[in-house]
Amino acid sequence: MGEIEKLGATLVALTPQLPEHNRTLRSKHELAFHMLTDRVNDYAAELGLRFTVEEPLRSAYAAMKIDLPAYNGEASWTLPVPGRFVVDRSGIIRAADVDVDYRFRPEPEKTLEDLRALG
Repeated sequence: MGEIEKLGATLVALTPQLPEHNRTLRSKHELAFHMLTDRVNDYAAELGLRFTVEEPLRSAYAAMKIDLPAYNGEASWTLPVPGRFVVDRSGIIRAADVDVDYRFRPEPEKTLEDLRALG
């Protein structure tokens, strides 16, 4: 976070979780960035980055005591495709990393490189 701030950038997470769950998560993990709520994943859908959680994954979530409808405050059983976007001051996306396999995320250094490239 310190390096991101030194580069004059702000880190923001966009999630379908209700604000109260975001607050709990930020507090529990001492997260220093903002978390905004995308209700019903509407913005993710506009970007083509929303998917429906189908069986057997719903059952797996239940077995792990993850109540997605309760966390998101609605019963659509949708999630956003994980993504990372670097947006310049004029609102133009300058770098993006999106992968439907949530296990593959860009390294933090990649984000810093993309921010440095903004100059």
